Amino acid sequence: MRNSNFYIIIGCLLLNVSTLLAQTLSLDEILTIIKNNNPQLKMYDADIQSMDAAAKGAKSWMAPEISTGFFMTPYNTKMWKADGMSPGMGSYMIGFTQMIPNASRQKADANYMNAMSSVEAENKKYTINQLNALAKTNYYQWLVLDKQTKIVKENLLLLEYMIKSMEIRYQYNMDKLPTYYKAKSSYNELQSMEAMLRNNIAQKRIVLNTLMARDKDAVFEIDTNYVVKDFDTLISDTALLAQNRSDVKAIDKTIELNQLKVETEKAKLLPEFGIKYDHMFAFGDVPQQFSLMGMVTLPMPWSTKMNKSNINSIKIKNESLEWQKQMILNEASGMITGMSSEFATLKKQYDIAEKSIIPALRRNYDTAVLAWQNNTGDLFVVLDAWEALNMAQMEKLNKLQAILNTQVEIEKQLETK
Repeated sequence: MRNSNFYIIIGCLLLNVSTLLAQTLSLDEILTIIKNNNPQLKMYDADIQSMDAAAKGAKSWMAPEISTGFFMTPYNTKMWKADGMSPGMGSYMIGFTQMIPNASRQKADANYMNAMSSVEAENKKYTINQLNALAKTNYYQWLVLDKQTKIVKENLLLLEYMIKSMEIRYQYNMDKLPTYYKAKSSYNELQSMEAMLRNNIAQKRIVLNTLMARDKDAVFEIDTNYVVKDFDTLISDTALLAQNRSDVKAIDKTIELNQLKVETEKAKLLPEFGIKYDHMFAFGDVPQQFSLMGMVTLPMPWSTKMNKSNINSIKIKNESLEWQKQMILNEASGMITGMSSEFATLKKQYDIAEKSIIPALRRNYDTAVLAWQNNTGDLFVVLDAWEALNMAQMEKLNKLQAILNTQVEIEKQLETK
């Protein structure tokens, strides 16, 4: 019996230690894990490797053709053999044909295929930016939820103290029942809010585990340190955006790729050469013969219509891509300008709440509590002061959430980590 109790105690201690030693991940660590493990990014890696592998065969030749059979052979097999009147007729032929690719065409195909993966590489960077923004958003939401949970816990302890005090004071007719029930109602509301906040934190943990391609129920904590960046002097320069944004770079790479595709279409208008060799094993007394011929493909007007149409189509497509790039840069520049102004306003509101509103409400609450404790004030006033302070604290955290969300969105548009 003692042994079993001993093992139970040891098991409980180990469980508590494992809980205390729960993994704590910073934002940078989470972003690194996402970059290394996310299946969507691994898909891009596989596509890039596939394209690079295919490009290695860009300069291959066409397979040679081997032909064999009877050549100018009469159906009458008696005529195959030599006799006094005829040396014999017919032969058995073996032929070999090899087309020799045009070097310029091979070079154009190789350049095109080697550049194909560059577009996917930029698309991968764009996806990383999107995943990073999603991870940051959930990370900062968890951070604010954690702060809200701490405030709720503090308020629960505070209300619990008030309720117990009222129960004692009521016995001496020093407090009223309506005030007691109001405090109890506020206490229950806070308990409900705490359960909701914990559920929201669990949801954020699941999202981050999913992004990191880990067990969805894996328990970890986040580093609650954060930095509010300074975007006050930000200038939404389209040239700077074009250098940073990978979706714009992907368009540039696509334009370059299309231009290489034009070169491949032009190379198809060049002639290609080939060689054909046939050897005849003659029947009878006829000497063995051979045939050696050169071949050339001659692009004619009726055979190049499709190539010329493709060239014109690609040029028009590149014009469309240029306008698409301008559209993205114009929209991003406008969004950054608007969000920068909103970001500055939110920071000012947060500073006012932290430095002026909350200290004043806290002094008001402390004064009301002191008056109540000295039996010169009413608990209703204390509860009203507490509600105002609690609401201001939550509103301040909502402002912090808005600041961090705006910061993430600006970083997403600028594509900065």
